[in-house]
Amino acid sequence: MKTAERPKLLLPLLILLLAVAVLAIWIITGGKEEFDPHEGQVYIYDGFDWIWMTPLEGVEPNPMTQEDFSLAGSAPVYLGSLFQTRRCIDVSEHQYGIDWQQVKASGVDGAFIRIGRRGYTEGGLFNDPWYQPNMDGALAAGMEVGVYFFSQAVSVQEALEEADFVLERLQGYRVTLPVVYDWEKIPGEASARTNGLSMTTRTDCAVAFCEKIKAAGYTPGVYFNRNLGYYGYDLTRLTDYFLWFALPESPWPSFYYAMDMWQYSFTEAVPGVEGETDMNLLFIPVATPSPEPTT
Repeated sequence: MKTAERPKLLLPLLILLLAVAVLAIWIITGGKEEFDPHEGQVYIYDGFDWIWMTPLEGVEPNPMTQEDFSLAGSAPVYLGSLFQTRRCIDVSEHQYGIDWQQVKASGVDGAFIRIGRRGYTEGGLFNDPWYQPNMDGALAAGMEVGVYFFSQAVSVQEALEEADFVLERLQGYRVTLPVVYDWEKIPGEASARTNGLSMTTRTDCAVAFCEKIKAAGYTPGVYFNRNLGYYGYDLTRLTDYFLWFALPESPWPSFYYAMDMWQYSFTEAVPGVEGETDMNLLFIPVATPSPEPTT
């Protein structure tokens, strides 16, 4: 009977239609079983909200996690195996009359001392009045020292002027820690001359400063907080420099990219310093043993 052959004809047709449907789905999705809108991205907290971010190519991610840190009192302690750490204070004219022998005896290993600043309204250059006493005192106490300059540069020319200002005042001092470019936004100041500065210009200024410092034989660095790190600087252009990341009052340096030092407090109490001061953890990579040669 002819009717007995109908199922046999229908089955190949159904298989063909199914194959066509699968092929159409494969073409539409680009050959992927499921489209992931965040493929290649990471989920981070940028200081304001949790967002999806595409990591910058060529910028090393932060190898540390929150589990790598604990607290000893109010001070964070790194528990991981990738770095040795040193505690470094940073000071300016706001901390004056420091007893550096007491600071050293309290367990502080190094100091970053402000050398000067640029004004944010008219753009003048100013010495930090306590730069020389702080340098003399820290070095006499046997501490390693670095310096930083508070920048408000709005052009490469001004950044180079700031580097010249710094280099002139470093003469005669043994500086073994980095020389750091500290450009900061001035919140709530409509008269700040840096308002509206672009990422490109800001990064140009940092690179110009750092290259001049490096050419003079010092280790250059850039200071930034989380907002500047994600939105203010092009970090792909700063990978050759010492990176000083500021995130105070946090249990760990919560930032996607790698750093060399973490400013963890603005309110540290340190013997020998009247009032509150800043404190940092300097991360020194642990050398990886070279493999033994095979014979």
